[in-house]
Amino acid sequence: MLVIGRREFITVLGGAAAWPPVARAQQDARQRRIGVLLGGVENGALTQSSLTALKDGLAKLGWTEGRNLVVELRFGAGDSNRYRAYAAEFMNLSLDAIVVDSGPTTRAVQQQTQIIPIIFVGAGDPTVNGLVKNIARPEGNTTGITNFYGSIGSKWLELLREAAPYITRVALIFNPGASLGSYFPAIEAAGPHLAVQTIKTPIHDAIDIVRAIDAFAAEPNGALVVVPDVVTGLHRETIVRLASQHRLPAIYPTKIAVTEGGLMAYGPNTVDLYRQAASYVDRVLRGTKVGELPVQFPTKFELTINLKTAKILGLTIPPAVLATADAVIE
Repeated sequence: MLVIGRREFITVLGGAAAWPPVARAQQDARQRRIGVLLGGVENGALTQSSLTALKDGLAKLGWTEGRNLVVELRFGAGDSNRYRAYAAEFMNLSLDAIVVDSGPTTRAVQQQTQIIPIIFVGAGDPTVNGLVKNIARPEGNTTGITNFYGSIGSKWLELLREAAPYITRVALIFNPGASLGSYFPAIEAAGPHLAVQTIKTPIHDAIDIVRAIDAFAAEPNGALVVVPDVVTGLHRETIVRLASQHRLPAIYPTKIAVTEGGLMAYGPNTVDLYRQAASYVDRVLRGTKVGELPVQFPTKFELTINLKTAKILGLTIPPAVLATADAVIE
């Protein structure tokens, strides 16, 4: 059910309040207010670095908290009920824009407003996830900076096979509560060519993760692909620990997992995506319509390898793979 908050109710009734209002021409003269709904926990390392990048990016564009900007922060801790509750709460805060970080958080806000601009950071393939229909000219009130193409799934599998040539089974650790279907076709298509069986392994929480990885590790020659999502990110340390405990090579979507002991990661620089998102927030606050802001895709993916972890796993990373790495932890 669509819930219309006080701000939107006034917008609907008063033609003078149509988006964007005339007062936007003098936006620097008054304080603006944005909501930020992040799916992780407040003290998470990746959450904090991403939030810092967003705020720094906004500051460089002239938007400073306490002077002309108020930032309403909410952290969902991987709980879809919290996403919905915070999205509803936002409707009473007279927000000028809302920043979200995933498919589930985006959908939670979309269910509440069709007027306040929504800018997502991440969220996978936005068309497959149903967040937008037109990449070049997003309809409605949603646009943003996405983080992955569906075809990256085959690259995860290829890199894992190159690092550990003996593997024959790969568990795809994913949250079924998110729309992740875009990754699986590429992964499953690459499997036969690499002589690897891919096994979808759905998880919802830490208990699921422990049970699933323990059971998977009972058979030999296994490895893990950790599919990007708020839930897998929240339980990243648990996955890294279990992968090490069971001597399972694993590839992750974010570099931070490798700094925490994961074997390898391949994906965009998440912090850079938030810096890019700041430019979209700035343009919206200055009156640009969402339809004029095409969805942006990352242009560079980074490979990070932890040689300490490789040694523990008994792996020798091929020189050709090391040569392509953007960062190597020794």
